[in-house]
Amino acid sequence: MPPPTHPASLGLLLRLLHQRWTQAVEAALEQAGFGDVRPSHANVFTFMRPEGVQVSELTRLAHVRKQTMAQAVEELERGGYVERRPDPADRRARLVFLTRKGRSVQPVAVAAGQRVDESWSALTSPAQIDDLRRALHRLLSQLDERSADDAAE
Repeated sequence: MPPPTHPASLGLLLRLLHQRWTQAVEAALEQAGFGDVRPSHANVFTFMRPEGVQVSELTRLAHVRKQTMAQAVEELERGGYVERRPDPADRRARLVFLTRKGRSVQPVAVAAGQRVDESWSALTSPAQIDDLRRALHRLLSQLDERSADDAAE
């Protein structure tokens, strides 16, 4: 990428890095036989719980529209990665659970992510990657606090 003539926006830089991250994880999943798992499915895998989780909770945690999450869950259900079961605490609701196949995706994705971390640390430095991670965590935490304060008003 040539040097910009003007400072790139933080949003653009984050998007471009996310694309690189996603491509690396997607390639590892493809190689492991999970070629039908798409980047949008990460919103499901990332927030799953062993006790199951409702689609509405996945939607809230991933900060996506309910329609987007419902579509991802349906695609993963068709692929045999998740299953839906009745919620014993709410007869009207259903919980989403990972199947055995779904649980086998996570170690592959996590290992691929760790390889990206190591690669990027080698390109910059481990300290810079750690600083970036801490700064992003702080920013997310402060944004969450602001959202909670706005909702309380």
